[in-house]
Amino acid sequence: MTTHNNAFASGSTPASTGSRRLPWHALPSSVRTGIEDVLGGRVVEARSQPGGFSDGLAARLELADGRRAFAKAVDVAAAPGVAAFHRREAVVNGGLPQGVAVPRLLGSYDDRGWVALVFGDVEGALPVQPWREEELERVLRALTGLAERLTPSPGLNSPGVSPRLGGWARLAEGSRSVARLGVVAPGAVRELDRHLALEERLPEVIVGETLTHGDLYPFNVLLTDERVVVVDWPHAWVGPAYADLVMLLGSVAQSGLDPEPYAARHPLLRGVDPAAVDVLISAQAGFLLAAACSMDSADPGTDPRLERMMTALGLASLRWLSLRPRRS
Repeated sequence: MTTHNNAFASGSTPASTGSRRLPWHALPSSVRTGIEDVLGGRVVEARSQPGGFSDGLAARLELADGRRAFAKAVDVAAAPGVAAFHRREAVVNGGLPQGVAVPRLLGSYDDRGWVALVFGDVEGALPVQPWREEELERVLRALTGLAERLTPSPGLNSPGVSPRLGGWARLAEGSRSVARLGVVAPGAVRELDRHLALEERLPEVIVGETLTHGDLYPFNVLLTDERVVVVDWPHAWVGPAYADLVMLLGSVAQSGLDPEPYAARHPLLRGVDPAAVDVLISAQAGFLLAAACSMDSADPGTDPRLERMMTALGLASLRWLSLRPRRS
């Protein structure tokens, strides 16, 4: 039976769908045609999908001949960062070994004004949040197999990217960011020196030879009857085999569950220095809170759901770290 601990509870998980999603009919006709050309058929129905926070289209498509697919597309001028992510995801996904449980990339469309990716459809659903124990155990088991398949990392025809970890030094640089951090996470301000010290160890801790997903939260996981499928790979980087596990366990804390029992028995953390895990937990919280604190709520370009999600997950990681034995 799942037991929720109030020490970890942090309120309801924000809705994960981005607030600037586009319906199929809002795409330029040239982009719709480009996606249909990749599919070799005419789209007769498109349903926008929950999950994730990126701008643009994210829809399951049904074709006139009955086939199904999933497509994402974004306006480069409106969201250049998302467009860059889409382009890198095409490279990463195309370079993953056969048999890895990821959506199959069918093709892409890029006219420099719009970028679209087209994948085989996955008949699955996002994990229920707060986590249900049976679904969580399925995902945790799958992470072991995923790390094994992606070690050593497959060669990708793409430059490496920095992991989405760390941010305490950026937060400490300005009085405004520290003041905002003090509002959302006053305990983190009191512990800022500790987090800065942990962050100094990050370069040595992230050394490894496993291709990690780099953004492994529940909204990037689909559960089918037979498989756990991990989607959205633009942030993949090469590091330790347990990095994705630690990231996912942060969402476990967000659900009101104690991540420690899961961490203690997981094979990917067997023999790993607990201090290295502390570094990753702190670095994960630092990235999330630095990103959230840098957002301007008054800016119409800010997605409030993304800001709430990053804050909530960052705070959950801090609570997890606070209840682990103090090593530094």
